[in-house]
Amino acid sequence: MTLQRPAQQMPDDIAEVLAEHRLRNAYNDRPAYQRNDYLAWIGRAKRPKTRGTRINQMLDELEEGGTYMGMQHRPSQR
Repeated sequence: MTLQRPAQQMPDDIAEVLAEHRLRNAYNDRPAYQRNDYLAWIGRAKRPKTRGTRINQMLDELEEGGTYMGMQHRPSQR
């Protein structure tokens, strides 16, 4: 499956926080479009506080499973 949107590169700080929280595998298990959407959404934040809030939401969703961008995502349920 190819992405319909431009592919986003993983920023170093997000890679670090995924490793710190041991969520890189949960991130990698998500479909490519979800991984790409998370990175684009975080990257569009204009203020550092907003960026931090978005990163935390992504981490929470990866940790809990079953949610993607505030929507139900059954394949990732734990």
